[in-house]
Amino acid sequence: QVQLVESGGGLVQPGGSLRLSCAASGIIFSRYVMGWYRQGPGKQRELVATITSGGGTNYADSVKGRFTISRDNAKNTVYLQMDSLKPEDTAVYYCNAHRVVFNYEYNYWGQGTQVTVSS
Repeated sequence: QVQLVESGGGLVQPGGSLRLSCAASGIIFSRYVMGWYRQGPGKQRELVATITSGGGTNYADSVKGRFTISRDNAKNTVYLQMDSLKPEDTAVYYCNAHRVVFNYEYNYWGQGTQVTVSS
């Protein structure tokens, strides 16, 4: 059974920092592209950042220079360091594991963790 368990969300003031973690089980973690997505109030879910098995990263323009995604394959965990947080970063943040093997797509989601940026 695949599980992605996020942690680290909470309430933070504008300009503050949070570090999200996502612990994966039930998959060969090192073979998956891991990502963070978010869904703000009244908005569609959007990509925040992804990291490949080799460590290549991709970021949404809105978070470039402020957020950093990383992974520890030994701990089956992906992280999202969020700095200089803004009120518009308020959202539920979801961890994602994605892999394509012989045209078959494996796609798993965590339950989400709430991040609220407010004074």
